[in-house]
Amino acid sequence: MQKKTVQLITSNSLMICLWASAFPGIRAGLEGYTPEHLALFRLLIGSMTLLLFAVLTRMPLPDLKDIPAIFLLGFLGFALYHILLNIGEKTVSAGVASLLVTTAPIFSAMLSRLFFREHFGFAKWIGSMISLLGVSLIAFGSGDYTYSMKGILFILLAAFSESIYFVFQPHYIKKYGFIRFVTFSIWGGTIPMLMFLPGLGGEMINASMNATLSIVYLGLLPTVVPYFALAYVTSLVGASEATLSLYVTPALALVISWIWIGEIPTLISLLGGVVTVGGVCFTYLKVNKMNKIFITHFSAKRIKKL
Repeated sequence: MQKKTVQLITSNSLMICLWASAFPGIRAGLEGYTPEHLALFRLLIGSMTLLLFAVLTRMPLPDLKDIPAIFLLGFLGFALYHILLNIGEKTVSAGVASLLVTTAPIFSAMLSRLFFREHFGFAKWIGSMISLLGVSLIAFGSGDYTYSMKGILFILLAAFSESIYFVFQPHYIKKYGFIRFVTFSIWGGTIPMLMFLPGLGGEMINASMNATLSIVYLGLLPTVVPYFALAYVTSLVGASEATLSLYVTPALALVISWIWIGEIPTLISLLGGVVTVGGVCFTYLKVNKMNKIFITHFSAKRIKKL
């Protein structure tokens, strides 16, 4: 049990840190690339890295019958998500974009409940509400009211698209393992993006080194590693609980955006970050406490019967 807890904490930490860094990375990349070319370039780097890994490890291909579903999930979780998010971040700051994406756990919980009857207990809802209060404070404290409703809508659609990927991945993770499934789905998301290949070379020539290196970083780390980590966590605790910790992302994204691209958070935003982390901590501590009470009660009843 202790080993599993350490693995969960490590996976969640990787996922949160790398995903938080992706939002300012996108803003930096958009200085020299269009949203479509940024998404394509990022996915190409991730796909080529995974192709090398697959060849070296002699990774078996998926069953033919599963390819359409895996490619559809890859399209929703990678291609569509990244394009919509990139378009949104043209008019929405990195910090605000990260808090808008935190709606994905709520979408995931609702979809999990609708399609799989996955339990999302009272404590988790309370923790989610606390975290949403935190991200609302981050939004209020950002002081950036110039972003358009169109940009916000694009990012909310991106979060919904990604939540579909999160919810329907457990079956394929169970069958192929999280490394193979994420690899296949990233390839599935990259292939339809090749339609945007014309013009990418010209942008690479004209873009600044900072913009290009930002996308290389996005392709090598945030595009691949967090999805491996999330798929692993999902295989252990389910989709709704796995995505719950993503509420911490905006708090860290604010700090990274401050350091990387000079987006300075206000005191209210920092307070919102504390509240966000508090909501996640409440959820996990409360759920673990309730689980212990249930296990103790159940064990006592069994001993009585014996």
